[in-house]
Parts: sequence; C-alpha cells; structure tokens
Amino acid sequence: MTEIRPFRVEVPQADLDDLHARLALTRFADQIPGSGSEYGVSVEWVKDMVDYWRSGYDWRAWEARLNAHPQFTTEIDGQNIHFVHVRSAKQDALPLILTHGWPGTVVEYLDVIEDLSRDFHLVIPSLPGFGLSGPTAEKGWNRYRTAKAWVELMARLGYERYGVVGNDGGSLVSPEVGRLAPDRVVAVHVTQIFSFPSGDPAELQDLTEDEQAALQHLQWFWENMGAFNQLQSQSPQTLAHAIADSPAGLLGWMGQLIGGHLDRDFTLTNIAIHWFYGTASSSIRFYYEDAKAEHPTEPTTVPIGLAGFANDFQSIRRFAERDHKTIEQWNTYDVGGHYAAHEVPEVLAADVRAFFAGRG
Repeated sequence: MTEIRPFRVEVPQADLDDLHARLALTRFADQIPGSGSEYGVSVEWVKDMVDYWRSGYDWRAWEARLNAHPQFTTEIDGQNIHFVHVRSAKQDALPLILTHGWPGTVVEYLDVIEDLSRDFHLVIPSLPGFGLSGPTAEKGWNRYRTAKAWVELMARLGYERYGVVGNDGGSLVSPEVGRLAPDRVVAVHVTQIFSFPSGDPAELQDLTEDEQAALQHLQWFWENMGAFNQLQSQSPQTLAHAIADSPAGLLGWMGQLIGGHLDRDFTLTNIAIHWFYGTASSSIRFYYEDAKAEHPTEPTTVPIGLAGFANDFQSIRRFAERDHKTIEQWNTYDVGGHYAAHEVPEVLAADVRAFFAGRG
C-alpha cells in the first residue's frame, strides 16, 4: 500500500476522562524520607506531575498545536507511519527528514519547524512503534529497518536528494539512512555520535583531558541512570505490563530521561502521546530489537556533522572517526541539553542551516 492519508490528532474525550480517572486513583510508591532522587525518580516529582496532569495541563491546546501542521500517515513495510510534512515557501528548498528518539515524539521538533521551514522542506516522522505511528505488530523494528522505511518514505514523497537530521534514537537511525542511500542523502546532522571505546587498551592511552572527562561523564551516566537501557534491551515486555496500565507509572519511568529541568508541558505532551496512542510497550521494544540486530562494521561514508550540547552525551571524536569516514562538522555548545530542538531551538536551527548550506 502506497497511499498517503491526511491525519489529525483527535483523542476522544472518553480517553481523556479515562486518563483523569486513572490519575485520580494513583497508588503512589513509598519512599525513604529525605532520599530525594537517590533511588531514582522521586515520589515528590511524580506526585507533582500527576497533579498538574490532572488539573493544570491542557492536552487540547497541544493537540491544536500539532494540528497546526500538515500531518499524514502511510504504510511502509507493513507498519503504519505517521509524519509531519511542512513544505517551505522556497520550491527548490532542500528536504530534510528529522528523527526523534525515546521517550520523545515528533513534539521534540515543534519549536524549530517555523525557523527551519524557511529554508527546508521538513519531513518529521514518528518512529515505528512510537506515538502517533501506533504500536508495531512485528519483530525487527530496529534502527536499520527504520532507516530503510525512511528511504522509502522520502522516495514516496518525491524527494530525490535530501538531508537527514537526528537526535537520540534519531542519531542512530540517521547515519543508517545515509548508508542505505548515499546517492540521495547529501549529509547527516546529529546531536550525538554514539561511538564508544572498542576495548583495545591502546585507544585509551593518550586521551586528552576533555576526552577523559567525556568518558567519566559517560561512565557516571551508565552507573547511575543506565537501568532503562539494560531493562529495555533485555526484557521490555516485563516492564510493559506496568507502564501500559498506569499513566503514573509511565510518567515515573519516562520521567527519568524527559523530566527534571524540562518544562512540564513538554514532558507531559511527549508522555501523553505514548499513553493515548498505546505505544508505551512498543517504543521500549526498539531497544531490544536494536540490541539483537547485526551491526555493520564498515564506517559510514556520507558526510556527517555533529552539534553537541552541554547537558547531554559527550561524543568523542577519535572514536567517531573510526565509525564515520567523513566527519565534516564538530560543533559543541555550552548551552542546551538532550532535547536541544526544544531547549535552544535557535541554536540548533542555526547549526542545521549552516551545515546544509550549499548542499542542495
């Protein structure tokens, strides 16, 4: 099936009522007094967010904001794919396909649409099994199968040459789009390059102070916040029973990576989309599928550029150069974080614009 169908976000009122009823009946976890977030996402934070979700958060306003942009669905490789498609007033503009990660949704990119669409046609899909694409029903939806679907999506839209942009999981998918279609992808722009030490001690002998600090930051993250990756890569269905049934449970689980310093509306909108469209379970399966995939060993060849932000994964260039043959940009900023398109949209948009300038 190659039909492209218009789409609008229209959550039935009954689903909103059901959500509010479930939130009102939340059975909160216990917590050692004064422990804060020492053991993970705190009960205090979850209670505050549940209260706001019930009494202060306006889903319909965010629904309207999403519906302000043209949206569509199509079936690719047996999977429903939702995408935002905003065409620039410049008819000859370079198309870009922008990919979010977990636990995000297309909401990640709402704050850069107006800016980037002045110079680019924008395609912003929901990952298979995430949010507005709905759940996956087959095995194997890893970064490589997703990248193949993106190549098909851009071809279906009539885009013969395009750029690729990604964050988080999108930073895994995007280079693979370039690997699959090097004759069509002009370049790849990501906010993380997930290249790690190979285990060869020689790689670690002459690290600079900055590189050592980046490795220490990575080690701290895995030792203190890496449980989500371990569980979702090994036993996603075990977790799914809790987060598919309880909105407060989903909030607590996803809140570790999309809460904290981010504003409550942004956090809740991403989580609410997973709740309403039933993708709490299928979105975490992405980790399992990716962990079980066979990963290429040859480096990518399409030009790649990094925009790294302060409160985020710290990419290390010497390892990135092992995995990507043509690194043409390596910019780091002392602002922003993991959701740069939302936190510092003007900085990210300017970086994307400069990187793709002259590549059309």
